[in-house]
Amino acid sequence: MNYALESELELYEEPIEAFRLWMTNAGYTSYTQRNYIGDVCQFLRTLNQKPVEEVKKFHVLSFLAGVKSSGVSDATRNRKHCALTSFYKALNELEWTDVNPAVGVKKSKTETNRAPVYLEPEQVRTLLTSSDGKYRSRNIAILMLMAYAGLRVGEVHRLSLSDYHRERRTIEVLGKGRKWRTVPLAEPVAAQLELAIADRLTPWRPGEDAMFISQKGRRLSVRNIQLIAEQAFSTLQSQDERNRSGRGRAYSCHKLRHSFATLLLRSGADIRTVQEMLGHSSIQTTTVYTHVSDKQKEEAAQRLLSFM
Repeated sequence: MNYALESELELYEEPIEAFRLWMTNAGYTSYTQRNYIGDVCQFLRTLNQKPVEEVKKFHVLSFLAGVKSSGVSDATRNRKHCALTSFYKALNELEWTDVNPAVGVKKSKTETNRAPVYLEPEQVRTLLTSSDGKYRSRNIAILMLMAYAGLRVGEVHRLSLSDYHRERRTIEVLGKGRKWRTVPLAEPVAAQLELAIADRLTPWRPGEDAMFISQKGRRLSVRNIQLIAEQAFSTLQSQDERNRSGRGRAYSCHKLRHSFATLLLRSGADIRTVQEMLGHSSIQTTTVYTHVSDKQKEEAAQRLLSFM
């Protein structure tokens, strides 16, 4: 991945490249690397050639305040904060500097109590049945791995044939931070994966171990996986527009992961188990899924009738 740096960033060419190598080694996706390096470059342009070793907390705070005043969302502002924190963490580990001026700068408050969008079981079934075409077995397997095994898009992209253990009905998933986790597959998911493997396209390169192959014979890209999901989501989007006479909900691959977590908790799984299956390093990240649906609230209210 090459980044052309303008003249005002030439001073920072080495630390930027060091950060890129650090992220690659840490297992950051190419998508995250592009975003983080873009955010860091945006910050470095505000320093007026000040060396990265001389940056203070004030400079970080001033940059983030300027970003916020430009009208970006709290989530975008916080992502830029994370990028700077990671940038200096990399420089710390590489002994470039021993301070991290981004640490201690507070994040913007976001709507932490807002429940993530998820699909109801019948919506997931509609999604799967709407997937059609020449590569149907592959595409359904991809959707099922996100909806019924909780995989991220990047994790689906990185899956290899050797990660699937047929006899145990499990897959080994390489998640964030290059951490591996074992995910058991429900029987229908394993059966669909078997179909996808049987119909797997012939790779262009001999010995290619990728689980999912594109038309060009290469490992299926993250963007192609997103496009497969977007095409399937269009059916749900149309239903929303018909039922609500307005704009449909925004669906994405990550909403399938939300759905998986929600279904696990509804089925009685404890939050620690859900944390392990999702690959969260902190249980605080998992607690966002402990929301209560409107349907559950209505059912609870109806149960009060027996006491009235």
